[in-house]
This record gives sequence, C-alpha cells and structure tokens, in this order.
Amino acid sequence: MKINYLSGMNSSASALSAYRQWMNTISENLANAQTTRTAEGGPYRRQQVSFEAVETRQASAAKPGENASTLAPSRTHDQHMTAGQSAGLGSATQSQVQVRISQDNETPFTQIYDPSHPDAGDDGFVQYPNVNPVTEMVNLILASRAYEANVAALATDKRMQEMALSIGK
Repeated sequence: MKINYLSGMNSSASALSAYRQWMNTISENLANAQTTRTAEGGPYRRQQVSFEAVETRQASAAKPGENASTLAPSRTHDQHMTAGQSAGLGSATQSQVQVRISQDNETPFTQIYDPSHPDAGDDGFVQYPNVNPVTEMVNLILASRAYEANVAALATDKRMQEMALSIGK
C-alpha cells in the first residue's frame, strides 16, 4: 500500500495561498476605500473572495513504460479491496482550494453630499465605494487567523512525519 505523506502538506499549502489571496484582496479594498473614479468610470467596487474545494488528480504510481492498471493488486478473495480502493495505486485525488474573486454588485455605493468635489453629480452628491473599513478589518483578522491555523497544521504534520521516521531507528 502506498501512502501519500505530502497530501496534508499540499492541502495546507493550497489553503495558505488562498488566504494570502484573500488578504491581498482585502488590502486592495482598503486602499481604494476613497476612490471615486476608476478607469472603468464610477467609484471603485469592493472585491469579494469565495473559496471552493476542488479535487485534483495525482500522478500515477506507475513507472515509466508501465500501465497503472497493471499495478493494482488482483482480487483473490471477496473481502479484499477492489483495484479502485487500493490506496495510492493508480490515480488518486487530493483536495485543493480554488479562489474566486468577484465584484460586490449587491451593496450600494455610499453617497455623501459634497458639491465642491470634482466627482459630484448634478445634485451635489458624490458616490463613494461600497467598502466598509470595519467589515474589511474583521475579514482581515479572520483571514490572518485562518492563515496562522494552516501554518500550525503544516508544522504539526511535519512533526508527525519526523516522529514516524524516527520510529524505525
């Protein structure tokens, strides 16, 4: 039986990358919280992040020139695992985190009366981005705590693997 020792590390690394992207998006939102005119026209629209777990196929355990199906154990008894259930032989899947960044089109812009502002409308109101700094800071704390939790999970996984390797000594 083949065990993929790196699967936990790969999942944590994927999550670390996703949370880093979330923190970068929050930073961009905060940096543009007062931007009333963008290249597209109108005020900046808040970016929001969503995560999705995706299964990725891992490489086969076959050697060059071998077919992965020839590596699967033959079933000699009804209670033996089937070829598809053999851990690590043939192709296996692993969870990864996919990040989607989209614009928040639901939250309305903030309107402030300032007729002297260069971007004020005919009525004297200026449209400011739909970025709430308090919400962004809460999200930043959540993202940084999740990042820290994944760093701790990586460290724990590393310690467990080191302990497993030291058992045979």
